[in-house]
Amino acid sequence: MKLNRRHFMSGVAAAAVLPLARPAFASEKGLIAIITPSHDNPFFKAEAVGAEARAVELGYQTLVMVHDDDPNKQSELFDTAIARGANAIILDNAGADATVAAVQRAKDAGIPSFLIDREIKESGIAVSQIVSNNYQGAQLGAEEFVRLMGEAGNYVELVGREADTNAGIRSSGYHDIIDQYPDMVMVAQQSANWSQTEGYEKMETILQANPDIKGVICGNDTMAMGAWAALEAAGRTDVIVVGFDGSNDVRDSILAGGIKATVLQPAYRQAQIAVEQADMYLTSGATGQDEKQLMDCVLINGDNAAKLETFALSA
Repeated sequence: MKLNRRHFMSGVAAAAVLPLARPAFASEKGLIAIITPSHDNPFFKAEAVGAEARAVELGYQTLVMVHDDDPNKQSELFDTAIARGANAIILDNAGADATVAAVQRAKDAGIPSFLIDREIKESGIAVSQIVSNNYQGAQLGAEEFVRLMGEAGNYVELVGREADTNAGIRSSGYHDIIDQYPDMVMVAQQSANWSQTEGYEKMETILQANPDIKGVICGNDTMAMGAWAALEAAGRTDVIVVGFDGSNDVRDSILAGGIKATVLQPAYRQAQIAVEQADMYLTSGATGQDEKQLMDCVLINGDNAAKLETFALSA
């Protein structure tokens, strides 16, 4: 399916997509479509739950849909949102390049998009792009990783999905810190596509080829959980693992003495802010904010992990 098509889906295509949608009914204020990657990842589920809850609080109906990081499916879901007469779209996108045409198509139909978590490579199409400061967060994680490693040792990096801008930003943030330490030696760097299963498989293979590794730094918590499971299975619980996201699973691992640290990006609140800006835009014609907005991340380790719940840190 071409991403730049300008006609709605056929009835057959629509029928294939609509089972993914979960409508929630509120008042007559209008409809907000919420589109994210798979809810199998708790980070993306937190986005959807946060956005839906805030939209209902503000008086909107919601249509929650999942694109599974498939740009073609995302394009179909945009057509569904347009066909349903959505007033706004909240989106965690399926690719920085591949998403531009869909957001433009919605804009042409008079539907503003509010992006969270992942940017697209064009400005002036979406109304808001609210993302975590991935570079700042990665530097926090890298500083903790270096400290835990004692500034020396062989390590592995598991990188996220290569089409995702955040994967590259986080990796750059990691290396801008780690590479300052000549005794820190990266012996393997592989993409595990944000996946726990792939994180396990890649870690298992890397460990066989590099049994002397001392640490693993990961682009997200899901890959970190997979890597830690592989290390546990191999009896290598001495290996230092650091993740990124601030999930409850990694929180629990930290508290149990497993994974050592992660970096919290506030998924739930970020999604709520996007809905609040959508409401402001729909009621006043402006958000009062720049299109590109950064939210700082917070280091999570044994000192504060107990205060973490569903991608939010309590006081």
